[in-house]
Amino acid sequence: MSTTHDIKLEMHGAVAVITLTRPAKRNALSDGLILALRQVFETLPRQARAAVLTGEGEHFCAGLDLSELQERDAGQGVMHSRMWHAALDLVQHGPVPVVAALHGAVVGGGLELASACHIRVADESTFYALPEGSRGIFVGGGGSVRIPKLIGVARMTDMMLTGRVYNATDGERAGFAQYLVPSGTAYDKALALAERVADNAPLTNYALMHALPRIAEQPADQGLFTESLMAAIAQSAPEAKARVRAFLDGKAAKVQKG
Repeated sequence: MSTTHDIKLEMHGAVAVITLTRPAKRNALSDGLILALRQVFETLPRQARAAVLTGEGEHFCAGLDLSELQERDAGQGVMHSRMWHAALDLVQHGPVPVVAALHGAVVGGGLELASACHIRVADESTFYALPEGSRGIFVGGGGSVRIPKLIGVARMTDMMLTGRVYNATDGERAGFAQYLVPSGTAYDKALALAERVADNAPLTNYALMHALPRIAEQPADQGLFTESLMAAIAQSAPEAKARVRAFLDGKAAKVQKG
């Protein structure tokens, strides 16, 4: 287990459980927490094959810690935003897939952080908002790139212009989360999913994290070529060959109706 003032890392088998530990601040994102998050993902234990990201207390993350909001010139503002980008890019394009366990506030920078994860599990207490528009600021942690890919530009524009808040049910329908579970069970569901993800072939997980998002943004002919390259690389791995052989020999489970 590794712990700082702002964040905690525990290993559950092959799953790294990363917890934001500022419950008195609703896990608001200070610069210290952003830097700690970056360090955690840069130094994950080698045995980690997947991760769960959650928040201590009643909320996942209520966004930017406004008590740290400073007057900056344009250059300083760019550098501060880029610091956030570097940290959240390590969540999205780091070593392992990340499952977010969402509850309570997923607001502003908290939504930007959640959108950098690969799977989002929300419980019924979850709510989503982007209050930056009413505060005279703009998203700076990658939200303008990641959030529209979940819910579309029109919904994000509406949220920022009007201050609209999505509850857990409407948020799941809009695309903020892939799973909606009863209150208090998001972590358990997220951990179960992460354990399932950790059992995948590592190269396949890497392809899903790093190749699939890029293929989706490429022109069709380039995307198909990238797909061919990634498919060839993935199936050439010894673990992939062993898994296919086990399936052909009737030793692997078949897909069942959900």
